Amino acid sequence: MQKIAVIGAGTMGNGIAHVFAQNGYSVHLIDVSPTALDKALATIDKNLERQIAKEIIKEADRKDTLDRLKTFTDLAEGVKGVELVVEAATENVDLKLKIFRELDQHTGADVILATNTSSISITKIAAVTKKPGKVIGMHFMNPVPVMKLVEIINGYATEKAVSEQIKALTLQLGKVPCVVNDYPGFIANRILMPMINEAIYSLFEGVAGVDEIDTVMKLGMAHPMGPLQLADFIGLDVCLSILQVLHDGFGNPKYAPCPLLVNMVTAGYLGAKSGEGFYKYSAGSKNIVVSDRFHKI
Repeated sequence: MQKIAVIGAGTMGNGIAHVFAQNGYSVHLIDVSPTALDKALATIDKNLERQIAKEIIKEADRKDTLDRLKTFTDLAEGVKGVELVVEAATENVDLKLKIFRELDQHTGADVILATNTSSISITKIAAVTKKPGKVIGMHFMNPVPVMKLVEIINGYATEKAVSEQIKALTLQLGKVPCVVNDYPGFIANRILMPMINEAIYSLFEGVAGVDEIDTVMKLGMAHPMGPLQLADFIGLDVCLSILQVLHDGFGNPKYAPCPLLVNMVTAGYLGAKSGEGFYKYSAGSKNIVVSDRFHKI
């Protein structure tokens, strides 16, 4: 593979584009918003500068990486001549199905179509295309340039050769591939989201406060980040969406989202990206404090 398209210029999309371009691939970054594309390029440049400061890469590597990136607002134009498309749009099933229907029209029979979904069925996405054997999940972790894991999800119809090719590609990116099958939440979120949900329930029921819950998991279980802070970092709306997929997919009440999470998302308290979730976040500051709403439980 020489040329890759990435759809979506948000946090995940720009991170995926960054990693591919840094590893020698020509990357077409596609988004309907020119502003989002400009912001993505600025973010990639900033992250490359951090890598230079940490002596991970050299200035020449930064220039070469940026030179390999091209931006497009038109999907049909952006996927011309590519061998792999990685969709990293918002975690919304209707949007993803729409994108894959369009991709099916504008890509050849041999082009592999991957989705960065964290919970939506690969089989369901593949079913709207004429080449379900070429559809696969590539679930990168955030922040993409730093995190090593890529969860590779085989849909029901994914060809074995496609799975092996994506596994080899993941290794070429310096990542660690873990191949799993297509069931709600896959592995990462099937295990992670119930833990986060239980932490929210523990807060909701007054068992302990935000800081106490996160401290127990950091110091007692050697987690680098507590579950409530991690939920803020992921986005509480994303957590809610994934839990709803798990609940709908398995029909088991243990996956039912905590009412506190539902209320916070409904009210617009989405975590770091909105400025407040379980913690409060100040622009330009690395210091976070527990939200005033949770000082008393």
